[in-house]
Order: sequence, then structure tokens, then C-alpha cells
Amino acid sequence: AGVTLADKPGAGWSTIEKASETAKSKGYTQVTKIEADNDGYWEGEGLKADGVTYEFRIDGVSGNVLRDQKD
Repeated sequence: AGVTLADKPGAGWSTIEKASETAKSKGYTQVTKIEADNDGYWEGEGLKADGVTYEFRIDGVSGNVLRDQKD
């Protein structure tokens, strides 16, 4: 097996654009940070309508939201 780098999506992952769209569909008005994590998910931060920064994790393959909480 190869080494998975923290800044590289794994094989079969959804695109970074798709992950950003998923976050926006969950109420994010602005995605300020998003990156691949070596544990198999997209991890990011963004603002919601309340003006508060939230963190999210989105499964790299399924696209399911694994975390959505205040930063």
C-alpha cells in the first residue's frame, strides 16, 4: 500500500469542489478552508448565516458529513 499524504485526496475520493458544495448545502455561506486529511476525509472551516465559524469533516469517498460543529 502507498503512503497517503495529508494534502492529497485518496483514490476514489470526491473532488474538493464537490466537498465544498456539500458543505454549502449544509448551511455554510462561505467555505474559508478545505483540505484532504490523511484519515480519509475532507476537513474544513467556514461561516454560516449566523456569522460564526464552524468546522466540518466530509467523508472523502461517500461525501457524507461526519462533523459539523462550531470552531
